[in-house]
Amino acid sequence: MIKRSSLTWPITLAVVVLVMIVALLVIWIIGQASDEHWAFLTIGAIFITLILIGVAVYFIWTIKEYRLNRRQANFIDSVTHELKSPIASIKLCLQTLDLRAVGPEQQREFHKFIMEDIQRLDSLIDHLLAVARLDHVERDEQLEDVPLAGLLAKCVEEIRRRYELGPDQVQMEVEPCLVRGSPRDLEMVFVNLLDNAVKYGAKQPHVHVQAAVNRGTRVVTKISDNGKGVNFDLRRKIFQRFYRGGSELERTTKGTGLGLYIVKSLVSKMKGKIHTHGRGPLGGATFEVDLPGHALESQTEESPGGKTIPSQDPDSPAARLEVIHKA
Repeated sequence: MIKRSSLTWPITLAVVVLVMIVALLVIWIIGQASDEHWAFLTIGAIFITLILIGVAVYFIWTIKEYRLNRRQANFIDSVTHELKSPIASIKLCLQTLDLRAVGPEQQREFHKFIMEDIQRLDSLIDHLLAVARLDHVERDEQLEDVPLAGLLAKCVEEIRRRYELGPDQVQMEVEPCLVRGSPRDLEMVFVNLLDNAVKYGAKQPHVHVQAAVNRGTRVVTKISDNGKGVNFDLRRKIFQRFYRGGSELERTTKGTGLGLYIVKSLVSKMKGKIHTHGRGPLGGATFEVDLPGHALESQTEESPGGKTIPSQDPDSPAARLEVIHKA
């Protein structure tokens, strides 16, 4: 484990230096005022004030860098755990299959465990690659209109399979609409938010997904859980890179502190906004994603009797959404 120093000494030093500069400034102003050197007093006061501001900014920057380094240390601890645990599990399963004969049912169980651990490693690698991609300057990707209902259905299905959730544990209310963005980035955004909602939900997690068109040119998607919610003072910190509340040694949930940072970066890249609310309809946190988009115009066709009826294209987002609700 990486040794972590305390902020006590940097903060104490900053306070002492600032107090000394302020005291020096006051004494100097009093001395110059008594001698009526107003020109020197004005110039000197300006320069000392600039020095005071520079020292304050420097110490604020130093403290921010220290906190970033501490989050990076936590990140190394969490990544080490996220890599070591599935590798050890896979190794144990393979050794068991190699050393002893097991029945078909047990083989299926071992294969299931191995696949889950591989998917966990694959998800971690995807997060690391996404952060590396965000940190490098690249040309803007071509954005397109993506049917939100089908995309959210795909993300929900992935989360249900990953955590073996029942059909009633993730509820959807999605208006037929299109969002302007990259399908790959949108999928990563909503999978991360859904994964976060399940991980930080109650023992029996319940997630509510709602999407609606706002003001005709924006689409707002809300993902709510039944967990403990997010404290007011953490609602901005949770989107910082490597940030995870608490200590890595006392943590009970998996993760690296990159998920919400990736979400915010990708949403901003697609000209969107993301906010979090402390208490939602299920009693837990609610993440609200606001993206450019518009309502999906219903396709219509002429019936033999001359009436106009909705098109029943089975691949349309509205049809897929109807199937999801029936399921």
